[in-house]
Amino acid sequence: MPPINYPNGKKQAVPVKKGAPNAKNTISYGNRGMTLEEDLNKSNEYYLETGRAVIHKKPTPVQIVNVEYPKRSAAVIKEAYFKLASTTDYNGVYRGRYIDFEAKESKNKTSFPLRNFHEHQIQHMEAIMNHGGISFVILRFSMLNEIYLLDASHLISFWNEQQSGRKSIPKKDIETLGSLVPPGFIPRIDYLKVIDKMYFKQ
Repeated sequence: MPPINYPNGKKQAVPVKKGAPNAKNTISYGNRGMTLEEDLNKSNEYYLETGRAVIHKKPTPVQIVNVEYPKRSAAVIKEAYFKLASTTDYNGVYRGRYIDFEAKESKNKTSFPLRNFHEHQIQHMEAIMNHGGISFVILRFSMLNEIYLLDASHLISFWNEQQSGRKSIPKKDIETLGSLVPPGFIPRIDYLKVIDKMYFKQ
């Protein structure tokens, strides 16, 4: 397992599956076992193909420092470093507005742990809003198969309230402050419908 060196200097082992199938060739819209990231990527592909929005997953900048070539036609990365801490997962443009959001999943049924987020992500989302962009989080309760869109302002409020001891966002508050994103087929997660209601009042 090649070590990945994070910005804080700690090394994390990243498992590499041999002979893993190409995700692009195996994922379909009907695959109910897809992760939140895969669902969102497929939904964004649909938005792009139909001309509704241009939203992409941000690439994580990585510096490769050690590569082995067991075969002429194959290269194996043995060691790599993240150049800097990542901000949020997705960004793009919709209806003339800049969109920037993070996507997270949790197996919890009654709350969403704040430990899933990082200080630099909170600061980034706050900066986006200060400059007139739309920033939010998409939260999936995987055990309940429920997805919510929560404006970043609410996430920031809960983050700042951690000093009082609360380390998670109660699900009932997410239901009240956020919006449920109903499951679909194509696209799997039609979050633009929610954005229309929340930010464009349609």
